[in-house]
Amino acid sequence: MSQKIAVLFLHGAGTPDEDFADDLIERISQNVAKKLSVKNLKDHFVFETVFWSSIFEPEQAELWDRLQTSAELDFPRTRRFVLEFLADAVAYQPTMLGNQNYDRVHTLVAEAIQRLRKKAGEEAPLCVISHSLGTVIASNYFYDLQFKRENIGAITKYQTHNNPIEQCHTLTLFYTLGSPMAMWSLRYIDFGSPINVPSPAMAMLYPEIEGEWLNFYDKDDVLAFPLKGINESYDQAVTEDIAVNAGGLLTSWNPLSHLKYESDKEVIKRISKGLINTWKKINNSFIES
Repeated sequence: MSQKIAVLFLHGAGTPDEDFADDLIERISQNVAKKLSVKNLKDHFVFETVFWSSIFEPEQAELWDRLQTSAELDFPRTRRFVLEFLADAVAYQPTMLGNQNYDRVHTLVAEAIQRLRKKAGEEAPLCVISHSLGTVIASNYFYDLQFKRENIGAITKYQTHNNPIEQCHTLTLFYTLGSPMAMWSLRYIDFGSPINVPSPAMAMLYPEIEGEWLNFYDKDDVLAFPLKGINESYDQAVTEDIAVNAGGLLTSWNPLSHLKYESDKEVIKRISKGLINTWKKINNSFIES
């Protein structure tokens, strides 16, 4: 029996549908299936999502309704996206109060990784695919586990069990799409420190695995930035910043490209390649010639 790969998805700012990752999962699955000679892809790859906007959605909807009725506003679609992005970012920040949103959001991440552990095993290599503000959430979650455990909230700590995948020991692949992480680096002296990808513990569990952190950005996406230039630590941690042209005729040349990474061919190709290479290195005996 092969070792499964665990794949976790985090959406970006805004209010997506709960099935936000379905199209991306389908595209990646089709791409991977073409390259691997396996009968059933679900026997080798397990997918889970973190629908974290469910925590903020009710209050955001109420706020938007109040603002719309109080004044006539131009560019309502763009304005609502900006409002939701900023509202999510502000509401997510940690506070000194109990039951904070930072803990509530991270609890959803912990619960999703639990589901992956049950389906893929305690030592399953973990791939994280995140978009927009979801890249910041993922980075913070794994940073707390790797470097600053005192930041882990009470609920998240309760939901995180002592096994390799839940303790971040199997983090192998990290893909950030349209990431505003560079802006968050302003909160720290010398622009902060990144997470380790792969996790240092992977050297003991799977010494043959190299891992990677690929950061995809579109030059027309005003919310996304390359990460290697933040400081020397990020330059060493991020494998590659990859410029893409996300979107179609109506979106690829403007800020709406921020919402189109999941359909970009280069994004799908590079993520699929990382998943395939990781699976092959730990499951050589299952590859059909």
